[in-house]
Amino acid sequence: MQPKPRSIDRRFGTNDFCTADEEFRPMGDDQADATRRAGTKSCGQPTRATVRDTYDRIATHFAATREYAWPEVETFVDETAGETHTVGLDLGCGNCRHAELLYGADLETVVGVDVSRGLLETGRERGRERSFAVELCQADATTLPLTEDSIDLAVYVATLHHLPSETARRASLDELARVLDPDGRALVSAWSTAHDRFDATESFDTTIEWTLPGSETVDRFYHIYAPEDFERDLEASDLALLEWELSSGNCYATVVSPE
Repeated sequence: MQPKPRSIDRRFGTNDFCTADEEFRPMGDDQADATRRAGTKSCGQPTRATVRDTYDRIATHFAATREYAWPEVETFVDETAGETHTVGLDLGCGNCRHAELLYGADLETVVGVDVSRGLLETGRERGRERSFAVELCQADATTLPLTEDSIDLAVYVATLHHLPSETARRASLDELARVLDPDGRALVSAWSTAHDRFDATESFDTTIEWTLPGSETVDRFYHIYAPEDFERDLEASDLALLEWELSSGNCYATVVSPE
């Protein structure tokens, strides 16, 4: 078996990547420019920079409420544990609770990507406290600094619905297809209209308040997927859809890179 190429692509320079043992650095200029160009304010939608800033603001408190891996992710990882995988990706990793799960599946390398520097800091701290290794990268899901075909097993959970435009959501799915190995697979999830917190009188693009200690509230953007729209976006992307389901108010899909 030929060794896989290094997952991290330095095309954005060296300033956008760090390991769990290094200080986080800001995104490279090229990547930051791409993020700004792709942002949108139409229909009251925030830019992706605003989404990033929101999670930087609430990172510590938010991470403290996300202690355990979701059962659906545990099932996905358990079902693929017997397959030959070497590199895992937690896309939208937050505090790395799912990166920790991937690490426990005996992958040689686990990469955690998030746009929020604050959340990456919480992931680094979790890795230190729990003694698991993860390579952490600050990046936008639509422009991943990862080489093609470098990821064997990926989870893209509770992140897709935070991208504030259809163009960005589709682009992130195409990026996942680009970095996924031809023999790899990924789990993708998003909030759906079946969720008990969805208000049918509201738009599919909405905000939900996060309450910080001291009762300060911060709005978080969500695109709430109708199940048929979730399936449509996946089928329109460069990914190949194997199966999808509704569980606990979320849409979950197992996808692979196309032949």
